[in-house]
Amino acid sequence: MDTETRQITVAVHAPDPITTAGLASQLGTQQGIDIRDWEQRAETDVLVFAAEWLTPEIVLWLRRLASEDGKPVVLVVSQISEAELVPAIECRVVAVLPRSATTGERLAHAVRAAASGGGVLPPSLLGELLKHVERLQREVLDPMGVNTAGLTTREIDVLRLMADGKDTVEIAGELCYSERSVKHIIQGITGRLKLKNRPHAVAYAVRAGVI
Repeated sequence: MDTETRQITVAVHAPDPITTAGLASQLGTQQGIDIRDWEQRAETDVLVFAAEWLTPEIVLWLRRLASEDGKPVVLVVSQISEAELVPAIECRVVAVLPRSATTGERLAHAVRAAASGGGVLPPSLLGELLKHVERLQREVLDPMGVNTAGLTTREIDVLRLMADGKDTVEIAGELCYSERSVKHIIQGITGRLKLKNRPHAVAYAVRAGVI
């Protein structure tokens, strides 16, 4: 059942009760959206949070919220900069809506996107985020020989051959490595990225778009 037809549970919170009630009312009129009390947030699919801007205190609160509940967050905010966007994303914020342009339909669209594993960003913020990623790759990761997925070229070569169904001996022969080196590379990938096994490592690389 997709997110257009199933019921999506949402908890809403804002610094003041009037904003909280207003957002809950906007969402409550949308089909397939079920509003829950904030105290029930652990049982919901998506969290909606509103603020004028992201203060260090709010970022800290969002970070704690992410560690406790791990729910995707839709952020309704009056203003946000690139410098504030990156830490927000680290706090499980997957959608950002300008407060002045937020309607029930736009809010519901963002909630459905968040519930399905997607996200929503204004074009200006998306452009800034892409510039940040490009700068991170160029200035930090490239000198280390690592890409944004946290994998080196050598690790990607091994994962690509694993995805082709080759075993350790075959990978070692094709890359002119020792079997011990191949095992060490695989152990490094799974250990560093907290992956359970070889299939999990291959799945991670596929999702990251590197193989």
